[in-house]
Amino acid sequence: MLADIAVLPGDGIGPEVTAAATAVLRAVAARHRHVFTLHEHPIGGAAIDTTGVPLPDASLAACKVADAVLLGAVGGPKWSDPNAKARPEQGLLALRKALGLYANLRPVQPHAATLGAAPIKPHLLAGVDLVVVRELTGGIYFGDKTRDAAGASDLCAYSVTEIERVVRRACALARTRRRHLTSVDKANVLETSRLWRDVTTRIVRDEFPDITLEHQLVDSMAMHLLAKPRAFDVVVTENMFGDILTDEASMLAGSMGLLPSASLGDGRRGLYEPIHGSAPDIAGKGVANPVGAILSAALLLRHSLGLDDEATLVERAVSEALDAGVLTADLSPYRAASTVEMTAAVVERLCAPCAVSELRD
Repeated sequence: MLADIAVLPGDGIGPEVTAAATAVLRAVAARHRHVFTLHEHPIGGAAIDTTGVPLPDASLAACKVADAVLLGAVGGPKWSDPNAKARPEQGLLALRKALGLYANLRPVQPHAATLGAAPIKPHLLAGVDLVVVRELTGGIYFGDKTRDAAGASDLCAYSVTEIERVVRRACALARTRRRHLTSVDKANVLETSRLWRDVTTRIVRDEFPDITLEHQLVDSMAMHLLAKPRAFDVVVTENMFGDILTDEASMLAGSMGLLPSASLGDGRRGLYEPIHGSAPDIAGKGVANPVGAILSAALLLRHSLGLDDEATLVERAVSEALDAGVLTADLSPYRAASTVEMTAAVVERLCAPCAVSELRD
């Protein structure tokens, strides 16, 4: 297979973890005789420093013609002024909007070797396997914003079409899993949530009658997600609720550094990134956990390139490395592997010595 992949390393630990993910992609290409063309472009703070804007036209143009986009992270103290005209997160939001990526998939499947790193009791985590589908281009993050000397406002707005398409995506995913969908809203208070609940109920009833649907209020969901995480299969929710709940769900896995995400639209092109931020406090120290970025590359193989077998091999290689006790500092400070060591452990299990050599050069 020939594939063009845009790589946006971003800020902080972004360049370190994307280097790990690209090493894994090269290993997959070498093993299976694919040709992946990887080319880097700036985004976020790094782009502000060099071009004055968080998403340069050239970066966006490259992403629009690529088969898939791999992102590291954006942001950091250098660009943290919320009143600044150009901010790193603007680049990411604009990219998602421009590519029409409205569904963010965040799988959570704790590994046995990392249960001890989670703040949740291990017996609650065994067997957890859920995916949160977060609506990505609507809601309060994209609504009209006002501010004057007397106050400020942020508009939360959703159209029927925006809700329908993300619910359909979540239902289609549930059909490949355990056929159970949990829709999260705040319908006892918010009109947008009442619309969300009505549309979700209709879509499931009329188009996916084989799917079992339950509704949860976001505050009770925050509790149940920690108290009984095995009860959930596919969870669909609006933008801000999904942002908050997926960070909470990362604690089920033991570390934010372990979890990947895929942002998808109607076509095959997607944006793939670990769920963590730029972690400027550890940037450049070689200790960042690359697993979230590597598993994001696996999602890229599966969803944008249609290479499900190769994606499964990457996921298996990560699992085998963790089984072997290769753990970064966020998981085990007593025998911590570096970013490069963790990546090499995964690449070696993909049987591509050339990729290991490239990583160490």
